[in-house]
Amino acid sequence: MARILIVEDDDRIRETTRILLEDEGYAVDEALTGEEGLALIGESTIDCVLLDLLLPGRDGFDICRSIRKASQVPVIMVTARTDTYDVVAGLEAGADDYVTKPFEPKELAARIRAQVRRSRARQPDAEPVQIRDLCINPIDGTVHRAGEELFLTRTEFKLLSTMAAHPGRIFSREDLLTEVWGYDELPESKIVDMHVHRLRLKVEPDPGRPKYVMTVRGRGYRVSR
Repeated sequence: MARILIVEDDDRIRETTRILLEDEGYAVDEALTGEEGLALIGESTIDCVLLDLLLPGRDGFDICRSIRKASQVPVIMVTARTDTYDVVAGLEAGADDYVTKPFEPKELAARIRAQVRRSRARQPDAEPVQIRDLCINPIDGTVHRAGEELFLTRTEFKLLSTMAAHPGRIFSREDLLTEVWGYDELPESKIVDMHVHRLRLKVEPDPGRPKYVMTVRGRGYRVSR
């Protein structure tokens, strides 16, 4: 049984979410503050964290960064904001996905199910992939450009390594949602475009003129050799 941690200070939302997840068969832990959530992650095995953005004391961005220093547990940021800046900031802090309030129960369940499945999947051994001066090592999860290490989030690395394993192949957004995030079915989401944007800022010498992660208009993205 997967264990989900809800970090949410709103009693009504937390209770409703707990009931929803228990109906889906999950064990649920609850925390009202980020500090309580960090303590629970340190004390027990958590399979996925639902982390509210607006928390008393330390906000969700700060808590997510603290989680990432100690754990690779999947984090889904929950926010009432739809501002792109806040969503991107959450992803940059290390969140794997986000959902906006009010959320549809089926969508939330699908996002959690995908994150738990992806987290539990064994990473097959693979040889490093060389894309010109970019070296991607699936074994230790590192990326170097011209010998300099680039620091990617777990999801950014998965996105890059998935496309780099098949240079030239065009990945639609739906392909990437399935292969990187593990979603079988999900309403249209901007998460792929946001992660590609953040990925380019880190791996491209000139993000405005990408040479590794290319856009194929109307079709998706590909990694070019």
